[in-house]
Amino acid sequence: MKTAQRDLAAALRALHTPADGRALVLPNAWDAASAALIAQAGARAIATTSGGVAWSAGRPDGHGLTREQMAQAVRRIADVVDVPVSADIEGGYGPGGEDVAATVRAVITAGAVGVNLEDSLAPGGPLHDVPAQAARLGAARSAAAEAGLPGLWINARTDVFLFGIGAPEGRVENVLSRAKAYAGAGADSLFVPGLVDLDAVAELVRRSPLPVNVMAGPGAPPVAAFEAVGVRRVSVGTALAQTAYGAIQRAAAELLEAGTYDAMAGAADFGTVNSAVSAVRTG
Repeated sequence: MKTAQRDLAAALRALHTPADGRALVLPNAWDAASAALIAQAGARAIATTSGGVAWSAGRPDGHGLTREQMAQAVRRIADVVDVPVSADIEGGYGPGGEDVAATVRAVITAGAVGVNLEDSLAPGGPLHDVPAQAARLGAARSAAAEAGLPGLWINARTDVFLFGIGAPEGRVENVLSRAKAYAGAGADSLFVPGLVDLDAVAELVRRSPLPVNVMAGPGAPPVAAFEAVGVRRVSVGTALAQTAYGAIQRAAAELLEAGTYDAMAGAADFGTVNSAVSAVRTG
């Protein structure tokens, strides 16, 4: 374990408890170039998006890649940025604690200093029961310590709201019961995608034993509104990747149908992109 990686882990940890109350904003990357450009834009850390990473390899989201393929993508990203990298490891690439542990070891070897581990058994649900997911989080924590990175930040994702698990009126309590168990198992933060209602988010912030992470995007409140209710981390999932692919789709359609190039206006400068991926991090 390199000292530089431990320093990055400490830096990521500090970003979750800022003196100024600012939320950690993570524009999710899916390949080396997107990560390098996001870092150039001023991101204080990089988080991967499993969907974007899978799509860039021609596979669907939801464990469409193997553990090894995902870790290789994380390595390419970590190699071109000097900021902390948190890896979206989906459900851990297997149901058991030993699967999660193997995945954590793989992404630490690749250069990550944080992970995002979800409690879904499959896209759309069902979810692991609370004791099973707590055990999986405990396995992640133990694997990080054994790999020489005890400071790995573990963002425990629960998909109660994203997949509409249970009656609407009981979802906040469901999330809170999971948060308590996940904190006891060694998680560092709670990620609740699918929830952007500020009143409900504020209640979670008040009652959760873990700092709260939300997934935002078009139609969600601005970052400042989440900060105002105490959210500590805001990410956007696949939204940036979808934005990029949408631009490609529109430009290609215009080129093929009209033979014109207007949709290509505003593209990133060639030299900017080329230079962003030229300085591979070696520390």
